[in-house]
Amino acid sequence: MSKPPKLSLAAIVASANPPAKAPLRPQGAEIVSLALAPPPPKPAATLKQRARQMSVYLEPPVYEQLRDLAYAERTKMHALMLEGLDLLFKQRGAQSIAQLTDTQAR
Repeated sequence: MSKPPKLSLAAIVASANPPAKAPLRPQGAEIVSLALAPPPPKPAATLKQRARQMSVYLEPPVYEQLRDLAYAERTKMHALMLEGLDLLFKQRGAQSIAQLTDTQAR
């Protein structure tokens, strides 16, 4: 009993996809290329993409108090920390966060 002939991958692919016939064009038909629409504008970068991350190590009682304040005021701890930085900048005569971010947007 003889072995069946080995098939190559190219032969299998060629038999599965017969060559496509060239599309027929009626006489006088033109190929028209359409201009693509410009890409949609990119959305503004998120805070995570714009900002720099910084770790803050807080003692447990300090962390708990900050968390309690945020819960009581129904805000985020991040907002309270930014408020604290703004007060620090004001005390030291530096520009506020709003002033700093306004000048960078220009």
